Amino acid sequence: MTQQATGRSAPQRKRSAAQTWLQAITLTARLEARPHRLFADIVEEWARRQPGRPALLSHGQSFTYGELSARINQYARWARGLGLHAGRTVCLLMTNRPDYLACWLGISRVGGTVALINTRLVGRSLAHCIDVAHADHLILAADCVDAFESARPHLHRVPRSWTLGTGDASGDLDSALAAFDPCPLSPAERGDVTIDGRALLIYTSGTTGLPKAANVSHRRILTWGGWFAGLTDASTDDRLYDCLPLHHSVGGVAAPCSMLCAGASVAIAEKFSAGDFWDDVVRFDCTVFQYIGELCRYLLKAPSSERAAQHRLRLAVGNGLRGDIWEVFASRFAIPQILEFYAATEGNFSLFNVEGKPGAIGRIPPVLAHRFPASIVKVDADSGIPLRSDAGFCIACVPGETGEAVGRIGSADRDGVPFEGYTDPAETEKKILHDVFTKGDAWFRTGDLMLRDEQGYLHFVDRVGDTFRWKGENVATSEVNDAIRDCPGVLDASTYGVAVSGTDGRVGMAALVVDRAFDFGIFSEHLSYRLPRYAVPAFLRLCRALEATDTFKQKKQRLISEGFDPSVVDDPLFLRDPVTGDYRSIDRAVYARIVAGEIRL
Repeated sequence: MTQQATGRSAPQRKRSAAQTWLQAITLTARLEARPHRLFADIVEEWARRQPGRPALLSHGQSFTYGELSARINQYARWARGLGLHAGRTVCLLMTNRPDYLACWLGISRVGGTVALINTRLVGRSLAHCIDVAHADHLILAADCVDAFESARPHLHRVPRSWTLGTGDASGDLDSALAAFDPCPLSPAERGDVTIDGRALLIYTSGTTGLPKAANVSHRRILTWGGWFAGLTDASTDDRLYDCLPLHHSVGGVAAPCSMLCAGASVAIAEKFSAGDFWDDVVRFDCTVFQYIGELCRYLLKAPSSERAAQHRLRLAVGNGLRGDIWEVFASRFAIPQILEFYAATEGNFSLFNVEGKPGAIGRIPPVLAHRFPASIVKVDADSGIPLRSDAGFCIACVPGETGEAVGRIGSADRDGVPFEGYTDPAETEKKILHDVFTKGDAWFRTGDLMLRDEQGYLHFVDRVGDTFRWKGENVATSEVNDAIRDCPGVLDASTYGVAVSGTDGRVGMAALVVDRAFDFGIFSEHLSYRLPRYAVPAFLRLCRALEATDTFKQKKQRLISEGFDPSVVDDPLFLRDPVTGDYRSIDRAVYARIVAGEIRL
């Protein structure tokens, strides 16, 4: 029997789909009419109107709108004093807390760029992200010092570090900020920063290789905040629960900015916890929460909580909620409305399921097709390369047919949407598909396989190429392979994602060729140092050799299709214990328990 929430009723707001779209359009119309109005200005405007209303809440730190605006101004003046103007970058390595937003809003307000670094990275992976930002400075929270030290030996250039909460007098950012005036900035202090300037670098693995730093302009931040404020019908009465990482575009920009755009409040959790989720939602009196699909499944699997029957939630907004649990999730936790969407950090189009059709990631109303020019094109199943007709153009998929989603690149509100790309021009060019439907056109490659049903709704199918998604993160197999091949005793490796019943995304698996020097304990310890936990393969397969093409590209399709089933695979198979990190053999009994969901991955 499912648990039904029976506490205080959630505030009901009934709107038609047309009204929802209209509100989002209204909040994002004609941004260019005020080119110097940045998102920090929206916060300041609300601070003048409601200085005492909570803006950002957490268990350890909270800001009213007045306090948030003041903190933003202190960060802005600090950055200006260091010369962090346009073209200069500072890396931010800080776990979830209200100060995170104040930091990047302040620094970007005077023209600096803030690179939002994944706090789960270590060693070479972390060093790579710092290096590609070409940062002059790095802001380092106390709980991230050890991770940074693991990366220091691998850095090409070590930025000047500023620490928060360490008590170290050298580079103490707390003391430095206290010396700056919290009052509003003068026009001279603000400088000539416009909405088209770069505000953030947000990392995405893309389809291949190490993480890439995607450029995010002030215009996009304003657009994300306005769109989601309109689509969620946010008001000053709302409080959104945000337990997603603040270094991600959804958890760190779209979710909080949607509420701040509307003068509402955001409750920030340090991290997601199924055990604490409903306690937090009720304690902070939240009306909205931001999810990813895995989060919803974890909540369903968690023991029943009395607090789940006491919430006032009116809306859940997020991406990745699978159709098979959509209605069960909404029913068990009495969620009146679910707003599923699709977007990519560097992408130039988004989809929104404002009608709430279970399992769909959205649809594009015909009247808005000019604003979201997207299509689905056929691709080769093995190579991932788009197929072309005899005329040399891509082939659009018909309803029910799977292909790669692409978005037309153009100027703002005309002939498409801009693609701001990455810090690396070569990586930017890899994401652009030319001569798609007409000679000279250009489209952004999402790397995502989708299909459109007969009603025009789009459904996510999978990722193109090697990258797979696990625990809310994109895992690049080339990065995992590099780490594995550096381990003593490993001769060759092939990494891929495999589907496991009852889980979202794909679970990491690696096929290895090893010699007598290979040791599972050394292997596990090596990967825990080189890779974030979500990227360490859960399954191993020990092979005598790996298949490759004539051009030495690995053949993975057979490995993927055979998975980790010992009745199909003759090679030894192993499962990683998520607690100890030890690998143990998979026999048919263990396989049955994994498939039944009795073993946690």
